[in-house]
Amino acid sequence: MPPQLVPLTGFPPLEDDEMRQRATRFRDHVSRRRSVRQFSNRPVPREVIETCLGAAVSAPSGANRQPWHFVMVTDPETKKRIRLEAETEERAFYHERAPDDWLEALAPLGTDEHKPFLEEAPCLIVIFAQLYGIDGEGRKLKHYYVHESVGIATGVLITALHQAGLASLTHTPSPMRFLNEILDRPSSERPFLILVVGHPAEGAQVPDITRKPFDSVVTHR
Repeated sequence: MPPQLVPLTGFPPLEDDEMRQRATRFRDHVSRRRSVRQFSNRPVPREVIETCLGAAVSAPSGANRQPWHFVMVTDPETKKRIRLEAETEERAFYHERAPDDWLEALAPLGTDEHKPFLEEAPCLIVIFAQLYGIDGEGRKLKHYYVHESVGIATGVLITALHQAGLASLTHTPSPMRFLNEILDRPSSERPFLILVVGHPAEGAQVPDITRKPFDSVVTHR
């Protein structure tokens, strides 16, 4: 079957100066994003989160299979269950499984097995990667470049939330299969990460860290 193509729209020609200005404004804005671990209990309108998710699900994906599922969690009891299960895994990580060099790398961030933000933040977005889909006749539909696709969508979501004025934090307790049970997701999906979302708490603090110099991570050929 030949591909069905339609005209590209939404790309008006821009002068070079306008492109430079847009790129600079976006870079400066996104560069101010920080991972936050202290959240206010101030509610976030559901439509704001859903609009940001609308941006995320527009991300490119392998063969356009869109191998993701996003679960918005705002129920306090569900957030508490997630925190309890996550902290169980984190205790095992920090006190049993993690090698010394990994713990040394984490030390400047001040993290440990305690994850109160999983309850304090008004919203958790649990992102699942779909290993395969089901077509209209109940047959398995193979997905391609699953982790790459879900990673791109997650990056779009984090950026959209920042653009909306919200703080976020990526959290990946390991293993995370408990999320399938708590959130009633099928075995064809694997938890990718938990995105903690909300307003920063008053007086919130973040680690005093720096980014690598631009020229050390970008090469021109």
